[in-house]
Amino acid sequence: MATSPPPPFPATAGDAPPAGGRPGGARRPGPWWQRPWARYGGPAALLAVSGLVILALVREQTGTEGFLVGLGLAVLPVPLLVAAFRWLERVAPGPWPNLVFAFAWGACAAALMSIVANSFATRWIAAATADPSRADTLGATVIAPVVEETAKAAAVLLVLLFRRHDAGGLLLHGVVLAGLSATGFAFTENILYLGNAFGTDRLTGDSGLASLTAATFFVRAVMSPFAHPLFTVLTGIGFGLSALSGERHRVRRVLLPLSGLLLAMGLHALWNASSDFGEYGFFAVYAMFMVPLFGLVTWLVVWTRQRELRTVRGELPVYAAAGWLAPAEPFALGSMRARRLALRYARRHGGRTAAREVARYTADATALAFLRHRGGSGRAPADFAVREGELLGEVWRRREWARPALEHAARITAPLFAITAAPPGVLPGHGHGPGAGQAPDHGRHPGPGPEYGYGYGYGWAYAYEPGYARAPHPAGRPHPAYAAGWAHTWGRPTDA
Repeated sequence: MATSPPPPFPATAGDAPPAGGRPGGARRPGPWWQRPWARYGGPAALLAVSGLVILALVREQTGTEGFLVGLGLAVLPVPLLVAAFRWLERVAPGPWPNLVFAFAWGACAAALMSIVANSFATRWIAAATADPSRADTLGATVIAPVVEETAKAAAVLLVLLFRRHDAGGLLLHGVVLAGLSATGFAFTENILYLGNAFGTDRLTGDSGLASLTAATFFVRAVMSPFAHPLFTVLTGIGFGLSALSGERHRVRRVLLPLSGLLLAMGLHALWNASSDFGEYGFFAVYAMFMVPLFGLVTWLVVWTRQRELRTVRGELPVYAAAGWLAPAEPFALGSMRARRLALRYARRHGGRTAAREVARYTADATALAFLRHRGGSGRAPADFAVREGELLGEVWRRREWARPALEHAARITAPLFAITAAPPGVLPGHGHGPGAGQAPDHGRHPGPGPEYGYGYGYGWAYAYEPGYARAPHPAGRPHPAYAAGWAHTWGRPTDA
């Protein structure tokens, strides 16, 4: 493993690193609730107790046989929903403990709080109004949305408060945490509904497609498995936008999550009340509100995912120019196809260890791009310099694992560029590389004007997208693939 010292910080990348010899310096110990035993042990114990209590409550209401049937049916949509949310966060994946915590919080803690609070509120309304049917209606349309959405959103709040540095893209991370918390909640709730439906079918003797169990499964797991995640994702968007706001915008940071939470409660209340809107009320609400909003939110999060890739391609070249990253890496890290090829290459040539190091390198470099983007837009956190130093230190430590894989991926996926100048003594149109500058050409296509080829950093001047300033590679740190004098412009990648 190379032991060369890291390069200096980019001139515009923030303050100089604190004294101490390593980027980022040493952090002072935080308060007790931020120490590992409190951050992991406390939530784990709370979720374990909540899980045991909710398990006992659901089994008491459904019976053992109903519980097992409900469990078997309720688990079916879960893998699809989890995979969808994981895909959204592939650009800047958060650590798996955050995701497990969010799902477990929804399935255990949020479900327990909701069952207890909803039951207490419904009984209190029934006693106050002496009208049990009205109490059930008010409980479903007023109490349940408020209690359930607040309980599910608590998972997002806790992660962003205590593990914010572990998040990659803050907006999508908020969406994913909210979606997984709601998925866990819907999983537990489906066990209860499906188990009770099975018990009713046992009493009435119904079975098959005409049974209440089949109807409940179709409505909750086939038609609307995204209902609870969709409600809570609105809150997650609010939390994500709040986290992206500057620390000086305190009012905005409070109002955005509250606005998302109120929207989630309103949509949840409308959904619960749809059965009271007449024979076709449910289908009208489903077609007029749920499906269009689902499409809108899906478009928004996919657009945000593509925007994050553009941010990576736009922010990382300054670190490549300073020598922290290889010239090929900003493009490779800004393309999901290149990332997949890099992981495959690392796994094939270095096994699981290499693949794990490449994945960590990718996550840290992406977080670095997001951090710099926030700083450039005036929303830098107070610990910007410290956090930047920490990420640069992690990237530098893993560079020997990651660079060969990312350069291999960049060679395969790099877009076409136009050769506009050639160094003295090198024939135009020929390939270029270390040594004599007469390496085999890289797939150039003849045509009028300049010839075209593909590459991933060949050249002294480069620009990753139209409009970005060309930055020279620092003297004294030439990349092996560089041939000084070639000038070219990257085409806009289309494979991200």
